[in-house]
Amino acid sequence: MPELPEVETVRADLQGRITGRVITGGQFLWDRTAGRPAADPVALIRGVTGRRIEAVERRAKFLVLRLSGEAALVVHLRMTGRLRFREAAALPGKALRAAFMLDDGSELHFEDQRKFGRLYFTDGAVALDEVLARLGPEPLDEAFTRDTLRDLLRARRAQLKPLLLNQSFVAGLGNIYVDEALFRARLHPLRRSDSLEQDEIDRLHEGIVAALLQGISNRGTTLSDYRDAWGMTGKNKERLLVFRREGKPCTVCGKPITKIRVAQRGTHFCPTCQPLPK
Repeated sequence: MPELPEVETVRADLQGRITGRVITGGQFLWDRTAGRPAADPVALIRGVTGRRIEAVERRAKFLVLRLSGEAALVVHLRMTGRLRFREAAALPGKALRAAFMLDDGSELHFEDQRKFGRLYFTDGAVALDEVLARLGPEPLDEAFTRDTLRDLLRARRAQLKPLLLNQSFVAGLGNIYVDEALFRARLHPLRRSDSLEQDEIDRLHEGIVAALLQGISNRGTTLSDYRDAWGMTGKNKERLLVFRREGKPCTVCGKPITKIRVAQRGTHFCPTCQPLPK
């Protein structure tokens, strides 16, 4: 599933290309791509048509296209979704689920091989907060300080890996970047959140930020499906420290990286650098 760095890469790609363009129409090739609460593809197309794209933003793993009239088109890529910019007369991809025409002849295509992605239209009838409900703080915001993370961790009594995957705890992190952040912080994925000392919290904060910024600078991690707005793969896979490197030597100590399952997710760590205290 695309995580914060992948979604941020697509956002940055589109921001400079489609801001100011007017949506002139659209169509759905898979009606269930229109997500609840409205879940009405006809109403969604009617709602966005004629509106100017004023900004392209990101909230957690959601893309938010701010439209004129205080409306928005919200895109949740989920597992295999892609939001692609297409020049006029470009051929559609095989997994095209929805398309939006722009006033310069270009198009936005939403492609989704496994059909889990969703599009939402929000205005007065459906509030944006309703679609983006229960999301935690943004880990790259200035307000997400070490003290903020400390207060969040000490208020919970949970294993670190499942807690960091919880979007209501911290928004935008997923399996890849949680493993990378925990390795950078030298913390075992099964450590209890309320057991961390301040220096460990500081390392975790630094690890989260560093892992995410590396992912953004390398235009995301492509393991299989992720592509940017131009259809290109991300380059961060070659920079990963532990994720999907089981059996390979740790970049710090040289011992083999281990894989276990935590919260039903494959989890990668170095047992030497990330020991679990008794």
